[in-house]
Amino acid sequence: MPQSIDWLAVAGPLVLALTAVLVLLLDAFLGSPHARSGGHLPAMLTVLGVTGAAVPAALLWGERRATFCVGPGGGEPCSFVVDDFTLVFWAVVIFGTGVVALLGTAAVQEGRTPQGEWCFLLLSSATGAMTIAASRDLVTLVVALEVVSLPAFAMAGLRRGDPRSAEAAVKFFLVSVISTAVMLMGVSLVYGVTGTVFLEPMDRALEAGAGPRNVAVAGTLLTIVGLAFKVAAVPFHMWIPDTYVGAPIAVAAYLSVVSKAAGFVGLILVLGFGLRSFASVWEPLVAVLAALTMTVGNLLALWQQQVVRLLAWSSVAQAGYILVPFAAASTSGALAASMGYLAIYAFVNLGAFAVAAVVGTAHPGQQMSDYRGLVRQRPALGWALGFALVALAGLPPGVIGLLAKVVVFNAAAGPATWLAVVMAVNVAIGLVYYARWLFELFAAAEARPAYRVPAGAGLAVAVTFLAGVVFSVFPGLLLDPVLAALR
Repeated sequence: MPQSIDWLAVAGPLVLALTAVLVLLLDAFLGSPHARSGGHLPAMLTVLGVTGAAVPAALLWGERRATFCVGPGGGEPCSFVVDDFTLVFWAVVIFGTGVVALLGTAAVQEGRTPQGEWCFLLLSSATGAMTIAASRDLVTLVVALEVVSLPAFAMAGLRRGDPRSAEAAVKFFLVSVISTAVMLMGVSLVYGVTGTVFLEPMDRALEAGAGPRNVAVAGTLLTIVGLAFKVAAVPFHMWIPDTYVGAPIAVAAYLSVVSKAAGFVGLILVLGFGLRSFASVWEPLVAVLAALTMTVGNLLALWQQQVVRLLAWSSVAQAGYILVPFAAASTSGALAASMGYLAIYAFVNLGAFAVAAVVGTAHPGQQMSDYRGLVRQRPALGWALGFALVALAGLPPGVIGLLAKVVVFNAAAGPATWLAVVMAVNVAIGLVYYARWLFELFAAAEARPAYRVPAGAGLAVAVTFLAGVVFSVFPGLLLDPVLAALR
């Protein structure tokens, strides 16, 4: 039976997909002539496309719009649903993709990253990320996750003549293929038990006693393991440091924020919507993953002198914090705490990567000593990075980072007190390496040549810093809608 399609509900991902095709065609037919505009025509179109995707998202706020539903008249269940949860994540994807597109201009100016292909792949991956949040069945979710991952492989290896970039792409590809295979095995087992791929009917079937139970448990655990690769949870994290260091910084920023956020949204949907009745099975497992992830990430970050590798291990630790509320998912509002932390982490972590992209134009080695005296020599960059670091550490004046940790801590304090204690210890460990980097920013240093700040990267630094300051002064602007979306 033909279905009517709510075009406004699908407009966000559709705008990104069409912009990706337009960028690729223009780059293919214009080729080098677009260099007359400074080589930034694809980047400008990308930012315009991202802005265009934000318009339907804003128009849809507060509504529940469903499309691609089973049954006549748009009845349930549906494969694609736009609600407040979807729109909150769309905001993260739109902001993150726009900032990464601006950061990509720094990589392009090196002359080894083709702008057209880079923007096409970025928009394609972001289209998948937006689709994930609206997915309400496992088939749509798995396909959307692969749409996020496949262009990301190519982005990681896009830098010409760099063996580290090729190595990063291969490692990322191999790990992602394995994780997808494991997840598909788990999904097939759950489908075999419940007879449905739709999340809410799946949960109802499991709650009603669909069996055999052992098969359902095995399917649940395999699905979690597959998604754990996507979010870089320990012990499925070893691809992260080499991939981040080998890829262009803009790609590392994208993987750290948008791609990882897509994995977490998939985890929230599968566990919170489709397998909630099996919470007693997966809560202890996710709690152990959270404790291992934050501890390993923080301990290994302590020894890093290369800042991109430090940010890589820091992102592993931050993934552990985001996993903490999953250990108390049966408590009302727990998963909302994960979503709140995820949104805040996206804003402040992009700020750190933005400054690293600018400093990398003068110091491609990205050693921590390269940042010595940055506050005195380039105050705008130094203060922006300093603010991002204190927010990631959860210290004032980065109030929004502090509130994020408080929200997550409160979610686990009752049902998983031991995990809250582990988190508190890890937050203290994290202070050490963030403080070490902050010390370098304020230390006295010899005068150095001025940084060449690409216009796009400079704008990315300004936007992320401004967003962090505004949300620290008015945290309710971000946290209230995010926390309300999953309650």
